[in-house]
Amino acid sequence: MPASYSLAIDIGGTFTDVVLRSSAGELWVDKCLTTHNDLLDGMFQGTSEVLRAASAIPSEVTELVVHATTIVTNAVIERKGARTAFVTTQGFKDVLELRTGWRFDMFDLQLEFPEQIVPDDLCFGINERTFADGTIDTNISADAAASLAEDLKRLNVESVAICFLNSYANPSNERALAEFLRSSVPNIYISLSSNVAPQIREYLRASTTSINAYTMPISQPYLTAFSEMLLTRGFSHKPMIMLSNGGIAGCKTAGAYPVRMIESGPAAGALAAAYFAGTLGLDRMMSFDMGGTTAKACLIEDKKAAIIGQFEIDRINRFKVGSGLPVVVPSVDLIEIGAGGGSIARVDALGLLKVGPQSAGSNPGPACYDRGGTQPTVTDADLVLGILDPKNFLGGSMLLNADKAHAELKRLGESLGMGAEDAAAGVYLVVSETMALAARAHAADRGVDYRGMPLFAFGGAGPMHACQVGELLESSVVIFPPQASVLSAFGTLVTPPRLDLVHTMLVRLEQIKWDDVDTKISDMIEQAKTSLAEAGCEESEIQIIISADMRYIGQQNEVNVVLREDPREKRDISVLRSSFEQLYSSQYRISMPNVAVQIVNWRVVAQGREVKMAFKHVLEERSGSPKGTRYVSLWKMTADVWNRSSLAKGQIIIGPALVEERETTTVIPPGWKGTVDKSGCILAAKEK
Repeated sequence: MPASYSLAIDIGGTFTDVVLRSSAGELWVDKCLTTHNDLLDGMFQGTSEVLRAASAIPSEVTELVVHATTIVTNAVIERKGARTAFVTTQGFKDVLELRTGWRFDMFDLQLEFPEQIVPDDLCFGINERTFADGTIDTNISADAAASLAEDLKRLNVESVAICFLNSYANPSNERALAEFLRSSVPNIYISLSSNVAPQIREYLRASTTSINAYTMPISQPYLTAFSEMLLTRGFSHKPMIMLSNGGIAGCKTAGAYPVRMIESGPAAGALAAAYFAGTLGLDRMMSFDMGGTTAKACLIEDKKAAIIGQFEIDRINRFKVGSGLPVVVPSVDLIEIGAGGGSIARVDALGLLKVGPQSAGSNPGPACYDRGGTQPTVTDADLVLGILDPKNFLGGSMLLNADKAHAELKRLGESLGMGAEDAAAGVYLVVSETMALAARAHAADRGVDYRGMPLFAFGGAGPMHACQVGELLESSVVIFPPQASVLSAFGTLVTPPRLDLVHTMLVRLEQIKWDDVDTKISDMIEQAKTSLAEAGCEESEIQIIISADMRYIGQQNEVNVVLREDPREKRDISVLRSSFEQLYSSQYRISMPNVAVQIVNWRVVAQGREVKMAFKHVLEERSGSPKGTRYVSLWKMTADVWNRSSLAKGQIIIGPALVEERETTTVIPPGWKGTVDKSGCILAAKEK
């Protein structure tokens, strides 16, 4: 059989990871600096390297091309999106600034929120009115629409978010205005809340639609250029894009709804962790992904990463819900903080050592990159401590400047009254504690006891800090998978096409109009099937899951009830109620049989067939030996240095030890022991 390949690309804030997988399960990987001035440059640089290593050509990549990217996230956080206007019902144009009125810290008198992405002078109200039941009271006049169009042209608006009151119940006014603007304002991008987030809760819907509009003029041309360059270079397969919900979709869907791509890369990492949970036979564990810019933690339960319907981006306070910009689209449930290899260390006004969330990124990067960076980072600290070999970074293709790293840590140490090595040890310990604190908060918020859970570590910097984080979390074992540094890219290859849709239909169970339910669910299913067809799915292989967000009448929040059977077939409200009460009782240990139950949202998940993908990692038949030693000032001890490629199944590594591979270094501290599993994973535990 001729060779065939799959290609995965994950663009992060510091590095771009590329994975090429053959149909036999062999992997070729590359890691290169992210080229922020043109992301496609670094992407195709890495792609060329893996093809060369595999002696393959682009036309042989016939199975899958998947891309995960931070382009949407970075545009929002850095406020580098398009010039965007926000249009809503007259009298409500300040909804973005007013938010929900809720204070995430009621005792902070100087409470701050993130800057809104649409300035006040680009927020407009227009005379229209749709009632909560979908009745149109006031249509938009031609004069009002024409006046708005002139304002948008005068203010050089590139994209517009249209979010009318109750448009989820009837989108007619939103669609009428969009049609007028398309004909009267050339080349403008338009996002409708009735398409992006057809749900109740005005501010959440407005925030989500605004973010979609803000990033669409960036994402659509980028994805178009990506697709065209693939064809130009000889690739025949249409690319798939990783979404926040852990599924992949075609460029058309991703480009129209860039807000669904915000957690693209982190979601891929969580999916890879879930894949290895199945491989290792572990029902639950915590994934720990530390890259160059951020660290992510995700709970894996029943070998799956949970999906949530709302999350936040650009938090002022990284651990406090309500301090960021809310997004109501499905996403893998994870926590992300500014703690990566490029995170900058500093001394605050109180004389305390702080690390992150600011990052040196790839340009200029840490001081040791010798690209103009003049601030000490976590990577500089790892180099000064002896964890990193300056001559073996990225397999020696990128030499590190140890003198510059030492000089920056010496300067930091002088501010703290200590030497460069002690300052580097402080940076190492502080960033590890910060990541452990985030993982604790994430688990505690979900009522999960994290103590004793295995910690699954990956990312370029993750294996260097994981044992320290694992010790703080009281993890039973720390797991280091093969190709840990590029595992998020690998995660895009083990996830099926998937689309999650939601639509509000606020009604008590006994007042349900089943014809309306049938129409709404059928519309969502048809939309989902169309999207998955773009991703190459046959209709016969698409699995549909229907669920409902339900609550007792008068409650503010709801629970999502997955329905075992299609509710349109039996039309039985008793089945809906019993399903809700079983779930509610299991979560809250109480039920209220005399209180009416209300449906808030109907949800549809459409998913392609499960991906059956072999992962071939070749282990040596005979145990290897250390290739040398290196002094690590963190422990004030000399550690054995191993090549990961020399390890055999069942081999035991006694700490202190450093296990090197091209893209990362696994750290096994003193008092720890690592064992090589048959899958190629290193399982490290503290000796008792």
